[in-house]
Amino acid sequence: MAKVVIIGAGLTGISTAYHLEQQNFFEYTMFEKESSVGGLCRSVKHDGFTFDFTGHLLHASDPYFYDLIKKIVGLEQLNVIDRRSFIYSHETFTKYPFQINLFGLPPQVIVECITGYVNRKPHERPKNFREWVLSHFGEGFGKHFFFEYQEKIFAHSIDNITASWTGRFVPETSLEQILHGSLSDHTEKPVGYNARFLYPKAGGIQSWVHTLADQIRTPIATNFCVQSIDLNKKIVYFTNGHSEPYDQLITTMPLDRLLGLIVEPSSSTLSTARAQLKCNTVVNFNIGVNRPDLSEKHWVYFPEKKHPFYRLGFWHNFSRAMAPEGCSSLYGEFAYRDKSPEWIQRTLDSSLAIIKKMFKISETDIITQKTFTIPHAYVTYDHWRDHNLPALLERLAAHNIHSVGRYGAWKYSSMQEAVLDGRDSAQKILTLLKKQPLKHQTLHKETSYE
Repeated sequence: MAKVVIIGAGLTGISTAYHLEQQNFFEYTMFEKESSVGGLCRSVKHDGFTFDFTGHLLHASDPYFYDLIKKIVGLEQLNVIDRRSFIYSHETFTKYPFQINLFGLPPQVIVECITGYVNRKPHERPKNFREWVLSHFGEGFGKHFFFEYQEKIFAHSIDNITASWTGRFVPETSLEQILHGSLSDHTEKPVGYNARFLYPKAGGIQSWVHTLADQIRTPIATNFCVQSIDLNKKIVYFTNGHSEPYDQLITTMPLDRLLGLIVEPSSSTLSTARAQLKCNTVVNFNIGVNRPDLSEKHWVYFPEKKHPFYRLGFWHNFSRAMAPEGCSSLYGEFAYRDKSPEWIQRTLDSSLAIIKKMFKISETDIITQKTFTIPHAYVTYDHWRDHNLPALLERLAAHNIHSVGRYGAWKYSSMQEAVLDGRDSAQKILTLLKKQPLKHQTLHKETSYE
């Protein structure tokens, strides 16, 4: 029996295990339901192309995270990339971020954005994302970008979404920046958290995650899917018949799924909470093309409703190893909630048709296509979440269950935050265990599961 059980060998789980071992703690076992580690930070090789599960980029703004990547992966194994991202609207490509790059848009659009910004009325406490946009950017920017784009990506009304997620994800602006960006397409300096990023030179995004996992000495038990968790007995039961007792449980599985697996006398209250946790599903489609010049861009945002997808990206511009020599590859994404299989297929077919026409891709150009569905993609930052999530996580922690990571903590976060969450979770667990008497022997590093 291990003192600590970790559920989920995605990036947060791997980081937790790594940081436990860095403190010479090996009394843990980690279980993963898939046959391989990495969670959504996975890459698939298909017909000579490499496709990630949507666009994952390394934003290393935290000094600790940067030093960890440098030590574990080595900067020589990574491309350092200056972002080339754009917005496509009004039949025009403009640079990202939209709020300081209006040059090239129709004059009336520019006028509406500038006058809306000048005449905006700040809200001290905006009650939803719409009011937040009106307060920070004005009606014009909301109309021509923020309102439609955010509804597409979250698949949820912005009137029912709070602005608590915005933080570093939405760059602020000034009238001077707006005016400069209206008169010229020259940006003086990069803006936004993703202005510069890192990406593996080979193997897709999973290559660096696997490199981190390779540092872990304790074997990871794969193909272990949780069936239930007995809160009182402190035992995790798996669908393959295995059961695992724990003193402290760290789980990175989606919080709504976790709540549905916990067995306790008052589980009805957890079921009520589970029903309130909302998220969207994203369909990620990929195309490999027998052309080297499909696009020089990294990714493009599509706010207008006539485009069913909200973003397109180009793998070959992250790393040439993502596509065979002389070829290009792209990915696209659309989001939904509570849609029929027929709607999903129609939207996929429509998206592919638009993209082929937009980039003049003929059927003979296409070498391969691959589609992934991500059931938990973007969590919904509604009022229920903002008001109740902290208490819900605290209640679980009071029972020695620590729900962490992007989906465990039900939040919008990056790979950098996943690694830092794992580090912080490891430190928290070690602090808690110091308060408990030693009960178990150290788990042998060669333990295996059949």
